Amino acid sequence: MQAATHTGLADRYGRTATDLRVSLTDRCNLRCTYCMPEEGLDWLAKPELLTDDEVVRLVSVAVTHLGVHEIRFTGGEPLLRRGLVDIVARTTQLTPRPEVSLTTNGIGLARQAVALKAAGLDRVNVSLDTVDQEMFKKLTRRDRLQDVIAGLEAAHDAGLTPVKVNAVLMRGVNDSNAPQLLEFCLERGYELRFIEQMPLDAQHGWDRSTMITADEILGMLTERFHLTPDDASKRGSAPAESFLVDGGPQTVGIIASVTRPFCGDCDRVRLTADGQVRDCLFARTESDLRTALRAGADDAELADRWRRAMLNKLPGHGINDPSFLQPSRPMSAIGG
Repeated sequence: MQAATHTGLADRYGRTATDLRVSLTDRCNLRCTYCMPEEGLDWLAKPELLTDDEVVRLVSVAVTHLGVHEIRFTGGEPLLRRGLVDIVARTTQLTPRPEVSLTTNGIGLARQAVALKAAGLDRVNVSLDTVDQEMFKKLTRRDRLQDVIAGLEAAHDAGLTPVKVNAVLMRGVNDSNAPQLLEFCLERGYELRFIEQMPLDAQHGWDRSTMITADEILGMLTERFHLTPDDASKRGSAPAESFLVDGGPQTVGIIASVTRPFCGDCDRVRLTADGQVRDCLFARTESDLRTALRAGADDAELADRWRRAMLNKLPGHGINDPSFLQPSRPMSAIGG
């Protein structure tokens, strides 16, 4: 396939998307309280989902025609996608070769880490909000903490490094566990990042007034650790503010998506499991690529449709605006 010389995924505010998040499924094997109800959700029907070939085709268009150089596979839980290893292998064979990572809850990672590394996967992000077993059961409604820990170990041993851990703190639930979780990650060489809870739950129960802020997280951690800004870290479009722990070299990150949004530096675009482009995690609208793809559109047309979709991107997510409306799709359907 010939690489196109057209422009990339630019919006009207001078930003260009080079980081593509691809959701492979809306299904998940956990029921985290801040994400979905205990009974789960109405999952997408199989005919609505992109096939493996369709996923790779659209990823190829993004890489060869639109200047995307980072691919993150997400879900739902992407390890539930049977064709995951093959999708990763075909993606890492593209020219130019993109950086390819995976966001997962870690369940099943122990079985697939070696195969994913062999397929070319560069690294993983594992969601883990506590290392207390009873607290994990309460938060996820599943007794699977040991599976997640085994997955983290397998990823590290397979060379899917740096292994990053993403954590969300809930007020009065797991906020007291923050120092314990950081200690766990430091001892094992994982990079921990705390993320402010965002309004992406299926129940629409998010409340700005009860959300634990980045400043509060920093305060909790400094009760046990000495944290200093990591001035050597070039943040750029990265969402996390990085801090050296006890003088370094290990760090902890805090992502202040709500209280200190970084929309002005955003370089991300999302593709849902059913083939819709989302120019922002909090977008209220989507642009359909699946219909054009299945109708026989060539790569140039798909690329043009994708470029036009990015022109609708707003300057910011607007969470702190009184008029903000939560997206109709929850995080499990959007892809992280």
